[in-house]
Amino acid sequence: MGLSNQSTGAGILQSEFKIERNNSSEKIIALAGNPNVGKSTVFNSLTGLNQHTGNWPGKTVTNAQGRYKYKNTTFILADVPGTYSLMANSEEEEVARDFLCFSNIDAVVVVTDATCLERNLYLVLQILEITANVVVCVNLMDEAKRKRIHVDLEELSRQLGVLVVGTSANTGEGLDELMEAVHQVTVKKNCSQPLDISYDEIIEKSIDIIESRVKELLNDNLNSRWVSLKLLDGDEKLLNSMKKYLELDLLQDQALFQRLKEARNLLNLNGIGIETYREMIASKTVAIAENVASISVMTENKEYNDLDRRIDRIVTSRSFGIPIMIGLLGFIFWITITGANYPSQAIATFLFWIEEHLTGLFMKLGAPAWVHGLFVMGIYRTVAWVVSVMLPPMAIFFPLFTLLEDLGYLPRVAFNLDNFFKKSCAHGKQALTMCMGFGCNAAGIIGCRIINSPREKLIAMITNNFVPCNGRFPTLIAIITIFFAGYAASPFQSLLSAILLTGVIVLGIVMTLIISRILSKTILKGLPSSFALELPPYRKPQICTVIVRSVFDRTLFVLGRAVMVAAPAGLIIWVMANIHVGDISLLKQCAIFLDPFARLIGLDGYILLAFILGFPANEIVIPIVIMSYMSASSMLELNSLVQLGDLLVSNGWTWLTALCMMLFSLMHWPCGTTCLTIKKESQSWKWTLVSFLVPTVTGIVVCFFVASTARLLGLA
Repeated sequence: MGLSNQSTGAGILQSEFKIERNNSSEKIIALAGNPNVGKSTVFNSLTGLNQHTGNWPGKTVTNAQGRYKYKNTTFILADVPGTYSLMANSEEEEVARDFLCFSNIDAVVVVTDATCLERNLYLVLQILEITANVVVCVNLMDEAKRKRIHVDLEELSRQLGVLVVGTSANTGEGLDELMEAVHQVTVKKNCSQPLDISYDEIIEKSIDIIESRVKELLNDNLNSRWVSLKLLDGDEKLLNSMKKYLELDLLQDQALFQRLKEARNLLNLNGIGIETYREMIASKTVAIAENVASISVMTENKEYNDLDRRIDRIVTSRSFGIPIMIGLLGFIFWITITGANYPSQAIATFLFWIEEHLTGLFMKLGAPAWVHGLFVMGIYRTVAWVVSVMLPPMAIFFPLFTLLEDLGYLPRVAFNLDNFFKKSCAHGKQALTMCMGFGCNAAGIIGCRIINSPREKLIAMITNNFVPCNGRFPTLIAIITIFFAGYAASPFQSLLSAILLTGVIVLGIVMTLIISRILSKTILKGLPSSFALELPPYRKPQICTVIVRSVFDRTLFVLGRAVMVAAPAGLIIWVMANIHVGDISLLKQCAIFLDPFARLIGLDGYILLAFILGFPANEIVIPIVIMSYMSASSMLELNSLVQLGDLLVSNGWTWLTALCMMLFSLMHWPCGTTCLTIKKESQSWKWTLVSFLVPTVTGIVVCFFVASTARLLGLA
């Protein structure tokens, strides 16, 4: 899901390149590597920061940082985005490359996968062209052993010319040796002699023409040979990054400009255009990677991936792929709903028992009625409902969904949905950003960086809110349980709730596809771009780690954020309910003003007001509705969903109100954090406004259609 305390809330709005040394002796180490190689696991094992790990590409899209002390030296570790190359064809590649080039790092640890080392060496060789201060970490050695793959680490080190260490980060094996190698490179300054990549004779002559002048201008800030290669490539993104971080515009130097012109003329005279040049560079790098791997890696079992392929033939097939995906989603919801009912009721009973004692305490102290109302009936009661309604489902849903990530299933979801997104003229990777939205829509917006096309990235950002985040799940579960599944016999209530909730999620996915199609044919016209999606090997989930991290890094973090927003919201609602203009409270006046429009879309004024006041966080919409009704009528002791249902029905709710509430919860404006994230990612208030209006207008239209149809048919 990409959801953790590093990836949600205001923290995601911070700069990615900001690394501060407490003193000059601290060393900055970048952790680089392909997706799915265990880079974040290495980071977590060393720093203990619990950067979320997930077995799918594109998860890490910003730089997590943490400290690790080894032999009296403090190392600042930075987990940069997973990337297959440094060509900067997508934003995460650009972020990774710029971080390596312009963050004043002391060394790079390139994490690779021992089970598919040849593919990973392409990135290793690219990084070796930038810096010699490299340590290669061959991770997942335990999996390689299980698959009977032997990596000769000493031979690999000789071939690459840098230190190579084997690790199994999930068990901690080899991490001390890894830090010793880092210590050797950064503190003891043991010189490496990295493998020198020699290209075609004409390309080498072209490099020679410009490199000496490039070296003078760079003043040792970057590797002059690598920059010369990128200049011949016409890499404008690198030139822009150099202007930004080094305040250096190489092409303003006339001497270099003339030499570059001469070098390109030489390439053109030999039939080497830009595309041919790029192919020659890439082909040479790939050939070297293949050669190094052939010498360093021995495989006893050539069919070690057969089981994965057999499973994929089922879970990604046209016949079974989508049904299995929907079935798994429904199963997770069924477990969540079934498991959440009793703890939710128990927590509510306990918290409202505390409320009774708080009331007794205030009475004993002789506190004024308004003080009791403000703190107990306003703040405490709202917080109590947030905790009792949100905590149990999140504590169950997050670990279950994370297990699917660790297993490696989410890329298969993207594969199954790719054809649907292609038909919608959107990008297949949008399926991954959509999955991230289940945890937090703001994290889903950040995840859109994995999409190369600016047009398709905007489509993914605008439509991400159509999948419900963690804050909307409790609302949907409560309404389904009260108004729809409650009519079923007791053993089947949770099953029916799971089926209905799955249907709501599928509707959100369908709306994502429909709106993506409409956007691609109107304000964001264009054809879908192609991309390569890696299906990582299935891996055994780390169940205990997943549960602990899901509870502490996600559930409690999100719950804490919801409580911090809910407390002032409860205060505001209570104050609005107790400030009267004439004989009518301010809260009721606002609800009366909104009521005519709200009735048109199947809601009422209090519900619409709750959505408006819930803009800071979706988690507090239902508590605001409850507080509004309870403040407007009698103060009830709500300690079960049955009593919540009685409260809603007594205030005019019908099945149509519940249905429109669910639809509007699924399709309405993004929360405040998500809007700020969209602004940061798009660098445009225009697209932020579009991202706000598109789901809102869609929700209004859908709710109006449903409500009007039901009334015309005499069903409401």
